[in-house]
Amino acid sequence: MGRREVNRTMVSTRAMIGACLGMTLAALAADGARAEPPIRGPQDAACRNEARGRVFSAPNPRGLDPEALGRQIYHACMRRAKHRR
Repeated sequence: MGRREVNRTMVSTRAMIGACLGMTLAALAADGARAEPPIRGPQDAACRNEARGRVFSAPNPRGLDPEALGRQIYHACMRRAKHRR
């Protein structure tokens, strides 16, 4: 095998490894984006919207990640909705 053939093989191997790495990273990123369960009613939809709207502006003294803080806001909204009935 000549020097050119070795270089060509190395370049194609690197390209294949890069493509596999790119596909793996894309799959991992897609796995992190979870789909939400179906909306169960108007109050559920309203509380989801409230959580989305307040997650970056609400006080966060415990340092929760945005997803956990959003869940906390959502559940507090749903509890308030139950008491209003």
